[in-house]
Amino acid sequence: MVSHLKHTADELGLPFGERTMTCNSRLAQELGLWAESRGKGDSFHMAAFRAYFADSINLALIPNLLKLAKDIGLPQEEAEKVLTSRSFKDAVDQDWAESRFKSITAVPTFIMNNHKLVGAQSYENLVQLVTENGAEMKKQL
Repeated sequence: MVSHLKHTADELGLPFGERTMTCNSRLAQELGLWAESRGKGDSFHMAAFRAYFADSINLALIPNLLKLAKDIGLPQEEAEKVLTSRSFKDAVDQDWAESRFKSITAVPTFIMNNHKLVGAQSYENLVQLVTENGAEMKKQL
């Protein structure tokens, strides 16, 4: 499985280091929703991706999550409150329930209508999914 992930990452130009562990990313998901509410969701998710897949950082550890938040410009004290109070727990529970309902078992999963792509995908595959499901390419000005 890891060699397949490495191969896919190489093909897509994504960072991917030596994977020696799998960690529980639940708290990272909660902090990610908070980052989204602060307008920093993309930055947080990219930082978490790099930390986990390229740098082998354990995202189950609160100090590592606090550093990620700080590194993208979010207040560390507020991030710590979010994690200790579990203020985004219910929202993540709802996301998980929706994922189970839609039979999503891996991330990322891209869904349009009844068509699904699972895992990191090339730009071409994403364009095909979108166009085959009725979207049209925007004309460049």
